[in-house]
Amino acid sequence: MNKTVSPILLAVLLACSLAAPASGAKPTVPAALNDAEELAPLPGGAWLALDKRALRLVDADGRERATLPLRGEKLDLRPLDGGALAIVVDANTERALPVRIDFKAGTLRALPVLPETGFGIEAACMYRDAQQLDYVFLVAKDGQAQQWLLGSGASSEHRLVRRLALPSGVETCRVDDAHGTLFAAEEGLGLWAYGADAEGPPARTPVALQAPHGGLNGELTALAVLPGGVAAIDDKGSLLTWKRDGKHWRALPGRPLGAEQLVTLEPASARLMVRTDKGWQAPALAWKAGSAPPKRLPIVLPRMQTEPVAQLGDAADDPAIWVHPTDPAKSRILGTNKKQGMLVYDLQGRQTQLLAAGRLNNVDLRQDVRFGAERFDLAVATQRDEHAMVLFAIDGQGTLREAARLPTSLGDIYGTCLLRTPEGGLDAFVNDKDGRYEHYQITRTGGQFGARLARTFKLASQPEGCVADDRSGLLFVGEEDRGLWVTSARADQPATLKMVMPVGEWLHDDVEGMGIYHGAKKSYLVVSSQGNNSYVVFDAAAPFAVRGAFRVGLDAVNGIDGASETDGLEVTSANLGGPFARGMLVVHDGFKRMPDGAQNYKAVAWEDIAKALMLDEGEK
Repeated sequence: MNKTVSPILLAVLLACSLAAPASGAKPTVPAALNDAEELAPLPGGAWLALDKRALRLVDADGRERATLPLRGEKLDLRPLDGGALAIVVDANTERALPVRIDFKAGTLRALPVLPETGFGIEAACMYRDAQQLDYVFLVAKDGQAQQWLLGSGASSEHRLVRRLALPSGVETCRVDDAHGTLFAAEEGLGLWAYGADAEGPPARTPVALQAPHGGLNGELTALAVLPGGVAAIDDKGSLLTWKRDGKHWRALPGRPLGAEQLVTLEPASARLMVRTDKGWQAPALAWKAGSAPPKRLPIVLPRMQTEPVAQLGDAADDPAIWVHPTDPAKSRILGTNKKQGMLVYDLQGRQTQLLAAGRLNNVDLRQDVRFGAERFDLAVATQRDEHAMVLFAIDGQGTLREAARLPTSLGDIYGTCLLRTPEGGLDAFVNDKDGRYEHYQITRTGGQFGARLARTFKLASQPEGCVADDRSGLLFVGEEDRGLWVTSARADQPATLKMVMPVGEWLHDDVEGMGIYHGAKKSYLVVSSQGNNSYVVFDAAAPFAVRGAFRVGLDAVNGIDGASETDGLEVTSANLGGPFARGMLVVHDGFKRMPDGAQNYKAVAWEDIAKALMLDEGEK
C-alpha cells in the first residue's frame, strides 16, 4: 500500500505558539523521520510522525520530545491554542483516538477514545466548521461512514452527528474547512467532493474520474487541500492538482515526480512537500487560488428543539406561534406534518396535540379575530389532497379543533398566510405551484365559517412562502427561484407586484418561509434562504434594506443540532419568558442530526439574532 500523509491547514502554522519558519525558508525533514508512515508539519519546523509503533513529536533537529505508544494510522490534525488536536486510528482496536499536542510542554496526551463504529476504519480525516467545532469522518471499506463531533470544553462527550454513504474502497480523505468540502478518493473510479457540513444532503460532485468516465489515469494515494483546490499523488508518483471553478473542477497539468508522500505546509500559499526516492522536496507550485469560499455568516444557536415528527423523510414543513393571552409560558407552537396533519408543541418542545387532518403543508394563525360579537383565535392550513383550506379554532389553553374545510379553485394548493384586517376580520392568501394566488375573505354566517374569493394574481413560477404585515397592510411573497416580491394585502387594492430582492447575493433559491417581527420601533422581515441554509433579515418597510443574514448552528453543550433546508418559519416579538423574553423565531429543520432522525422544529431567541446582526443599533 502507498503511504499517505495528512495535509495541515495554514491555521496550524499561524495559530500555534511556536513561530513558523519564514515563507522563503527551505523546509527540511529530519533524517530520523524518513521511515515514518505518516507525517504532519508543526510550527517552528517540528513534526508529528506516525509509524506502526508510536505517535511521536519531533523537533526541527530531529530530537524526540514526546512519544505516545500505539499501532496507529490515518493521521490528521487541527490547531488549538498552544498546540493542536490530532486524530489517529488505533489499528489494533479500530477506534479513533484524539490526541492533544502541547507545544510548549512538549507533550502528547491521549483523550477519550471514540466509541466503536461497528466497522473497520479505512479512512479518517478531520473537519473544523464555521463555529470552530471539530469533527472526524470515519469511513469503512464498503462505504459506510460516520461523522463525529469531537468533545471539547464544556461538552467533553463525542457525539455521532450523522451516518452517510461514501463510495466503497475509500482509503484517503481530506476536508477543505473554508469551503466545507470533504474529498474522498474512490478506488477504481476517482475523486469526489462532498458537503462536509452535516446540515443538508450529502450531495457529491466529481472532481476527477478515471476512464471511460474522465481523464484520470491511475489510483490516488494521497490528498492535500490547496486554496480553492486540491492536490493528490497518484500511484505513478505524479503530483496532480485541480482548481475549484464555481461548482465545477478544472484539472491542471500533472507533474511526474516519483512521489510517495505528500504534505501541505502552507495551504494558503500552496506550499507542498513530496517525498521521492531522492528524499523530501518542495516543488515550486505556480498556484492561483480557485473560487473563493462562501461568505461567512453569523451563527446563532437554537435554544430549544421540538420532538421529532412521527414520519421519516420530508414530513415537517411550516410552523406558527400561538401566544397565551395571560400566561406566555403556556404558549404553543403549531407545526404541519405533510404526511399526517397538525402538530402542537409547548415551549419545551413537547408534543401536546395531534390532529390527523391529512396532508397539511403550510399554516398561519391570527388571534382575536372578530365576526360581529364573536371572537376567535384561528389557524388556517393548506390541505393538498383536497386543495382546500382547513380552519382550526384555538381555545384559551392553546387546544385546537377543526372548525371548517373551505374549498379553493387551485389545482395544487401549496402555501398560505393570513391577514388580520384593520376591521378585525381575517383574510387568507393561498397559492398554487403554477404561480397563482387566491385571496379569500373568511366569513361567518349562521354559526358556520366560509370563504369569499376577493381577488387573484399570479407569479411567473412556483411560490410558497408568504407573510402579510397586519400593521402596514403589505403582503410579501416568495417566488422560489426568482426572489422576494411585495404588494398590497388589502382586498380593495390592485395586486401590483414589486421586486424587493432577486435571488443573488443574499437570497439563494429556494426562497421559502417568511415572518415579520414587530419591534418597539422597527419591524423586520425574516426570510428563509434555503439554497444556502441561511435566514435573511430585511426592514419590513420600504426601501426594505437588508440588515444581514445568519445561520442556525449546532449547540454542542445541549445536544441540539443546527437547522438547514428550512421550508417554513415564524417569528413573534411577544415576551415568552426566559431566553425568549424578546421573542422567538421557530424554523423547520430539513435534516435532523445528532442523532439522525425524523425532522423537527428549532426555536431561536430573538435576543441572539439581534446581537448577531446588531439590530438594536438600527433601532436607535
